[in-house]
Amino acid sequence: MAEIILKPLDPVDDVDWYFDLNEACVPEVNSLPKAELARLIDAAAYAKGAWVDDLPAGVMVAFGPDADYGSLNYAWFSRHYADFVYMDRIMVHERARRLGVGRRLYEDLFADMAGRYAFVGCEVNSRPPNPGSMAFHEGLGFRPVGEQETEGGAKSVVLLRRDL
Repeated sequence: MAEIILKPLDPVDDVDWYFDLNEACVPEVNSLPKAELARLIDAAAYAKGAWVDDLPAGVMVAFGPDADYGSLNYAWFSRHYADFVYMDRIMVHERARRLGVGRRLYEDLFADMAGRYAFVGCEVNSRPPNPGSMAFHEGLGFRPVGEQETEGGAKSVVLLRRDL
């Protein structure tokens, strides 16, 4: 199995490959300019990249309860809870899928945030459905705590929680 190395993201040194990975993962994540991605790294409670064979392989960014972040799904958690960390985006490069990068990032997030926050929140699309992502998150111990429509009703998501 490939060795997965995790390192904190740097808003200057890592933004180019982070941007490229983000764009490759649209529409699962929304497209954002480099400057906004760099700002999100700075605002995050957790921002790490994963490397496999010395190549960037994935990224995870999560925000604490008082972050300067305008996501509709983050806002849902802010309205309902005071003590959480919201996993906003996780992306794994196509060449690194099925190597355990996503699971490794989540495990590291759980370890880093334990004792700091009560739980990790995230969302999975329910319309259009994403059964693979839902099964993955359920396997990590996430459970549904709400639902909401996004993008003017074009999509809907299930809001999930995993206690730390």
